[in-house]
Amino acid sequence: MEKIREGESGITQVTLDGKESYLAYSPLTTTSWVVVTVIGLNDASIVTHINDLQENISAITQQTIEDINVKIRLMAGLFVVIALVITVVIIFLSNKFARRLTQPIYTLTEGAGQISGGNLDYRIEVEADDETALLGEAFNHMTDSLKDYIKNLSRITAEKERIGTELDIAKNIQASMLPCIFPAFPDRTEFDIYATMDPAKEVGGDFYDFFMVDERHLAIVVADVSGKGVPAALFMVIGKTLIKDHTKPERDLGDVFTEVNELLCESNSEGLFITAFEGVLDLVTGELRFVNAGHEIPYICKGNEYEPYKLRAGFVLAGMEGMRYRCGSMQLEPGDKLFQYTDGVTEATNQEKELYGMDRLREILCRNVDAKPQKLLESVKEDIDAFVGEALQFDDITMLCLEYKERMKVEE
Repeated sequence: MEKIREGESGITQVTLDGKESYLAYSPLTTTSWVVVTVIGLNDASIVTHINDLQENISAITQQTIEDINVKIRLMAGLFVVIALVITVVIIFLSNKFARRLTQPIYTLTEGAGQISGGNLDYRIEVEADDETALLGEAFNHMTDSLKDYIKNLSRITAEKERIGTELDIAKNIQASMLPCIFPAFPDRTEFDIYATMDPAKEVGGDFYDFFMVDERHLAIVVADVSGKGVPAALFMVIGKTLIKDHTKPERDLGDVFTEVNELLCESNSEGLFITAFEGVLDLVTGELRFVNAGHEIPYICKGNEYEPYKLRAGFVLAGMEGMRYRCGSMQLEPGDKLFQYTDGVTEATNQEKELYGMDRLREILCRNVDAKPQKLLESVKEDIDAFVGEALQFDDITMLCLEYKERMKVEE
């Protein structure tokens, strides 16, 4: 009995009701039942008992299979029901979570469309306590920042337009202050003169001037103010006016620059200075008296080529008080030419950081030795532009050419 309870299988001989019998036992693996068969030793119909046993076993097995199938069908139905319930719950929770997740995104998308359309007063309200709420706050903050930026940009743009308009006016005023009508003296046959100034910015610091000191003396001025823009242009006006006002007949040009220097030093709070060259040509004798305050040396054409005219340059104007300037002179003959310029010509730079230089300048001058002043300056400017290429212009370019054509006749 102990082995039967432990689920073992086997056959054993036992005595039941005083008779010797065989006891066969075996547990069923699909149920908790145990099949037990008792066969007497003196029983003549053992075969019959075996057949009955087989039938009983078959009947029990069939019943057991049917019971198992019923239980399987019940369990399968239960699983289907549970799966359907779980599926419905998952779909419901997914939709609810999706709406909770996507609704703020739809709100943010609509707000972004409003903002991109220019409605900067639109506010995004996100009812959440996660990252989407922070994103909504960021959108609202961005909208406020954009409104402030556009307001400041409008103000700055209006200010720039105003400054640009004023610079255009200043440019026109500056251009009108320089002699710009050519031929400048159509009734004078003794000389021909032409000059140009190309500023690097809206207004420049370079300037040129030419005027009749009296009936027989022609003055020319080429100068360059340190710095660029409006301060240099204003200082240029002062310098040009002082030089012209102090140039008088028979007055030494050294004294002119000495006095102009003192006046410029008195009103030079920005620390600017001027390099300047002034010459006065006696149309009767051909004598050119000149003074140079730190400026470029001129090129003189006598015959078939231009040569730089070596001279000693004085200190720049407005650089130091108490400076004394000396006047020099040279003799021009009919047919001679003088070419004067600012450092924007020789220091023009191409994209390879190469300077135009005095050698290139002399070469283009000599190639146009027979050209009239206007044609000569146009040729030099074209050559500079070809050399510079796409590089930016960093300095003002000013040039002046004077041709002494014939002596002035004086009535005795």
